[in-house]
Amino acid sequence: MVDLFKVILNIFLIKKSNQMNKLNVIIIDDELHGRENLKKIIETYCPEIEIKGMAASVVNAVELVNTHKPELVFLDINMPVLDGFDFLDEFTERNFMVVFVTAHEEFGIKAVKAGAADYIIKPVNIKELKQTVKKLLSLRKNMIKGSTAVKDDKIIIPASHGFDVIAADDIVRLEAEGCYTKIVFKDGRNKIASRTLKEFEISVQKEKFFRIHKSHLINLNYIKSYSSAGGYFVTMIDGSRIVISRRRAPEFTRKIKTALKAV
Repeated sequence: MVDLFKVILNIFLIKKSNQMNKLNVIIIDDELHGRENLKKIIETYCPEIEIKGMAASVVNAVELVNTHKPELVFLDINMPVLDGFDFLDEFTERNFMVVFVTAHEEFGIKAVKAGAADYIIKPVNIKELKQTVKKLLSLRKNMIKGSTAVKDDKIIIPASHGFDVIAADDIVRLEAEGCYTKIVFKDGRNKIASRTLKEFEISVQKEKFFRIHKSHLINLNYIKSYSSAGGYFVTMIDGSRIVISRRRAPEFTRKIKTALKAV
């Protein structure tokens, strides 16, 4: 599982010093017509993109990525021997965004879980492609300016066919669920994000959030009560009672005192 947030952050931190105007791209599709057609559309309608290479197989595609270090990969899903998801599995840390270009709509959910930035159905709609490119360029611009996934107390999380931007102040707590994280909002909603809790911990504002346990990251502003009787616990405004690990308890105590003074 690769997180879109981490992918984007890696890209823009690497590219920050260059502040490049064009997206460096490679195209992966086993069908020659598919590659050439997308290349022609991009060259005609998307001057913001520079195509660095094209590949017909996963093996060749991996070589292209290692050579050209693209920011974006247009990736077909159904390919012989190894498919688009096999290609993504070749990278333990992915420093490029992915837009799936496929004739198969049924892979949408799997694409989101794989950290895809977008999902375009063949035949490629020019307007849709231009909107995707515009969105990714805008995101890159914001990331270069901020060099962080949190901009003005906003957090970017992957969503179907793109991403969501949520206010950190709307979050009560975050709970690890394997490679995913459950986000609990103050209005009672829950959302599952394909980001690890560790990645959220890195991105949120440290004065507002604290990781009290390996599985729990909480918003200090939404603590309802604290107890040290028989262990260390906090009760949040959503009614959840969460254990504070003994190792983190001293730092938590200092943190909460500082936070309360600031209120």
